[in-house]
Amino acid sequence: MSLLYVRSTNGSLIPLNTVSTTKTDAGPLTVSHTGQLPSVTISFNLRPGVALGDAVNEIRAAAAANVPSTISTMFQGTAQAFESSLQGLGLILVMAVVVIYIVLGVLYESFTHPLTILSGLPSAGFGALLTLLIFKTELSLYAFVGVIMLVGLVKKNGIMMVDFAVEAQREHGKSPQEAIHEACLVRFRPIMMTTMAALVGTLPIALGWGAGAESRRPLGLAVVGGLVVSQLLTLYITPVYYVYIEGARLWLANRRQTREAVRRDVHGAPAFEVASRKSEVASQS
Repeated sequence: MSLLYVRSTNGSLIPLNTVSTTKTDAGPLTVSHTGQLPSVTISFNLRPGVALGDAVNEIRAAAAANVPSTISTMFQGTAQAFESSLQGLGLILVMAVVVIYIVLGVLYESFTHPLTILSGLPSAGFGALLTLLIFKTELSLYAFVGVIMLVGLVKKNGIMMVDFAVEAQREHGKSPQEAIHEACLVRFRPIMMTTMAALVGTLPIALGWGAGAESRRPLGLAVVGGLVVSQLLTLYITPVYYVYIEGARLWLANRRQTREAVRRDVHGAPAFEVASRKSEVASQS
């Protein structure tokens, strides 16, 4: 080290010993860096029965309470993959519902019928979360995929009933109450058949059969729980929504027609009077 020279501010070379002091001491062989900053990695394991999401929340709370503000923390490995997998899932669910609403609106040429069809989604989501809570299963990525699957599985009940009711109103002139009542009676069997087929198909996943079943079990629990609860409530909720929403739509349509009729009468009367007066003047002259 004493043989090294450094260049000063005026450009001349000076020995390193004149501006520094060297000594022998113990130090790390390597210094880890993350993003060009020195970093230290602390690994942790999970106790049996502890979810990774709960452990991540506990570690984040401990770091916020004990680590100085000048030190930044971040997760690596499995914890980072867990956090990145959960980002944007809520937006995906919202976009799926919005896309389905737009497609159904174009299909039925209505703004209200898609709302009736999607009225069973809250009960399906409640059933999925309640089932996960009962079986003490975390809302993992597989479980969230099951919730998104429920959006497609549950709305078919509403489509079967609303499609028949709309056809009965347009073609046969029935009232909303008569149309949806007949739709429930006629479409009850296909609704039960399709629901039972989906339920039996996902039941082995919920029971945890097969290789790698532990990771897929939250998906099966979410789908089975959502289908059971939504099936019990959809047959009662969807007709009520249809009657009230269709009644409100017809009331607004009748009110709009009444306003247009009154407007035509108001604007038509002066024109008739002026024309009659002109004819009277012409006859007198």
